[in-house]
Amino acid sequence: MSSKSNLKLLGTKVSPFVCRVIWALKLKDLEYEFIEEDVSNKSSLLLEMNPIDKTIPVLIHDGKPICESLIILQYIDETWPQNPILPNDPFQRASARCLAKFSEEKLNGPSRDAFYFTGEKQAKALEAMKEALGILESEISGKNFFGGDEIGYVDIVVGWSSYWLQFVEIAANYKAMDSTKYPQMDRWMKIFLEVPLIKDNIPPYDGMLGIYQGYRKKSQLAFASDNNK
Repeated sequence: MSSKSNLKLLGTKVSPFVCRVIWALKLKDLEYEFIEEDVSNKSSLLLEMNPIDKTIPVLIHDGKPICESLIILQYIDETWPQNPILPNDPFQRASARCLAKFSEEKLNGPSRDAFYFTGEKQAKALEAMKEALGILESEISGKNFFGGDEIGYVDIVVGWSSYWLQFVEIAANYKAMDSTKYPQMDRWMKIFLEVPLIKDNIPPYDGMLGIYQGYRKKSQLAFASDNNK
């Protein structure tokens, strides 16, 4: 087990990208120090550890920073081989990375556009999300998890959709996830959220909608301000 003294995580526990890293650390049974960040008032430590993007999460291992959640997940898996996240077979590893990349670009990316925009831009993003959900639906069919019988890399990457998507949809007044259209994804989401290490490491339901409504309001105010310049 890793010592807390040499493993630190900078982030906020309401962030799905930070929770990805927490899930991986818990899966590996690693001890770490969590340092809560205020994303509206970034700490000197965060600015020092991630001076380029200035974003969370940042994993600090032996004083060295690793940034970007997907890169952090792969770093954790390569550094601590117990309870592997990615498959051992090279082809299966490549396939998992490919599907995770697809999910980030075609589901997560458009979900941000649908959240921040309205009108035609939101409608276009929503269509992209539905297309991505259809492909993920076929990938998860007949399996409990994307990698088979146990949680793996793709599950951790796509896992945000099982919990955070509902708040994003309500706050931005759109609907992408439909259990009647994507029953296999709906089944996977429920199974995923019942896994103890996931269930015990997601932010409390109460307050989450208010947080995302606040994000949405702030984004709309910024959008209106930009258009008035």
